[in-house]
Amino acid sequence: MGKIYLVTGAAGHLGSNVVAILANRGQKVRALVLPNEKDVSMLPKGVEVMRGDICQPATLEAAFEHPAGDELFVIHCAGIVTIASRFDQLVWDVNVEGTRNIVTLCRRFKARKLVYVSSVHAIPEQPDHHVISEIHDFDPDAVKGLYAKTKAAASRIVMEAAADGSLDASLVHPSGILGPGDHGHGHITQMVIDYCQGRLTAGTTGGYDFVDVRDVAAGTVACCDRGRPHEGYLLSNHYYSVADLFRFLHDVTGLHEVRIMLPRWLALTGAPFCGIYYRLAHQTPLFTSYSIYTLNSNSNFTHAKADAELGYATRPFIETIRDTVASLRQMQRI
Repeated sequence: MGKIYLVTGAAGHLGSNVVAILANRGQKVRALVLPNEKDVSMLPKGVEVMRGDICQPATLEAAFEHPAGDELFVIHCAGIVTIASRFDQLVWDVNVEGTRNIVTLCRRFKARKLVYVSSVHAIPEQPDHHVISEIHDFDPDAVKGLYAKTKAAASRIVMEAAADGSLDASLVHPSGILGPGDHGHGHITQMVIDYCQGRLTAGTTGGYDFVDVRDVAAGTVACCDRGRPHEGYLLSNHYYSVADLFRFLHDVTGLHEVRIMLPRWLALTGAPFCGIYYRLAHQTPLFTSYSIYTLNSNSNFTHAKADAELGYATRPFIETIRDTVASLRQMQRI
């Protein structure tokens, strides 16, 4: 009996790292990418590239089909990460309805295991200084922001399937992901690019829990191996202020120091103008009303459960910054 690992969103930042870990282990991997995905060069040789759209279930059937003697493990990384403040139907369709389609197909094709990459944003915020840990019941109305609501709704779909015994499914909840190999336009990666290109002269107060994409990928694969059904695992790291990030960037690159941190009220005032600038520049915006809210929210997450049950571990974040800068230079993006 063999194992087949199907990774959705395999061309994305996290998905490509998950695929790399599995390929390095010698596993048989199917990398699901969008039909129009042009750049799959980040995927290791030997990986079977499958094309499909999670919003169109019929396009996914070939990826889910497997010999009766093999076990299918599905790692669902595909999704749209956004810090937009307005509702976007596409984000809902991909993150929620796309996940519903994946769950349906996992049941239909009798997948051995589903690991859904949720988010810490799916978990309701706690008062300041309270520790945030895993939950089992998700409610989109209990969280703030479009992205959080879609991840909570999708997490509920997965957990309901796990609760009724129809599917062995687990969740992982990454915090703010950064790290090498981001071929897309993640907003934290964009911040690094803007800093290195001298476009950032000020930041904002606040901060968040930031984690290395490679550590999240390792934790996700470990959840596929050892995660308990109907359980979630926080894959977080530590809190870093925006000022900390700029200090790390200065230490790594030797470039200008960003010392001005705008208070929340002033950053909120300028957020709409930043949005216009980034739209005109065809770039991912850094500061929106939602991202500023998030940077000032409680991000005191604990990953003790993942440490104990999955063997989860994190690296020093300055290493993440250094490797991200090196990766962006190699890709000639800075």
